[in-house]
Amino acid sequence: MGGSGGLHLFLFGKVNYPMKRKVKNNISIVLFLLPALLFFVGILIVPIVSSVYNSMFHFTNLAKTDLEFVGFENYVKLFTEGWINFGLALKNVFILAAVSVFLQLPLSLGLALMLGKGIKLERLFLSVYFMPVLISALVIGMLWDRIYEPQGGVFVYLMGLIGAADSLPPEGVLGNDKTALIAVLIPVLWQYVGYHMLLMYAGVKSVSPELREAAKLDGATDWQVDKYVVIPSIKQIIKVSVIFAVTGSFKTYDLLKAFSKGRSSFAYNVPTIILSNTVTNNGGIASSIAVILIIMCFAFAIIINKIFKERDPYGKK
Repeated sequence: MGGSGGLHLFLFGKVNYPMKRKVKNNISIVLFLLPALLFFVGILIVPIVSSVYNSMFHFTNLAKTDLEFVGFENYVKLFTEGWINFGLALKNVFILAAVSVFLQLPLSLGLALMLGKGIKLERLFLSVYFMPVLISALVIGMLWDRIYEPQGGVFVYLMGLIGAADSLPPEGVLGNDKTALIAVLIPVLWQYVGYHMLLMYAGVKSVSPELREAAKLDGATDWQVDKYVVIPSIKQIIKVSVIFAVTGSFKTYDLLKAFSKGRSSFAYNVPTIILSNTVTNNGGIASSIAVILIIMCFAFAIIINKIFKERDPYGKK
């Protein structure tokens, strides 16, 4: 009996020692991840839940002293109340997102491919193209405001050189509903071309030189090397840039806010501007806009990930 108990104890210890070690390892992993998890929940999850909760109520001050439950009424008002004009705001950011993806990113990719070949003054060009990213949006707004100045602005002068100055609106391109959106898109895109270029440039430089040389030995031109070797190699970086460009367009605020000062053009009507204008006097509407922006950003990030998802050799996702 004693021998049997000793054998059982021996076997019991042999079986459970790895299990105990596994439990300890799991506890250690949880303890190490706990601070990051708490930070993630506190910074991301709690504000999202709070925004969803607040969007179900009507209140006119941040203290919420007049809290009134209205359900989904705030979401309905966004698309039915004329003073909000949320439909136009969505249209504007979708236009900005489309221009960012189909104009800004190809330009950034072209610059990255060009600089990635090791041209002369490569570092200088990198610094010059990236410089607008480092400049404050308020400074950029003031700069381009001067460029678009109706009286004596650089833009008016350049249009005069080609004989098109008379076609410009007298209130300036930033003050006219028909030209304001186009005028705003130019500095918005100009500011972040260098940002996406730098991301793609890092990917281009990481492509193995042996792959380039092998393609050239097979008779490929520089364009064919870029198309069939370099661009497929940086596909994931391009995906990240597309996500940043689209979600960044949805969240555009600072530069448009700088341009909209003293102007009432519909071109400056974007969700973030409406949110900032209503947050202090209609918190429910502001929270509803925040929830819609969150949903849009997550939804488009998932869609873009699906579009860029790799296929295996058998054609399956």
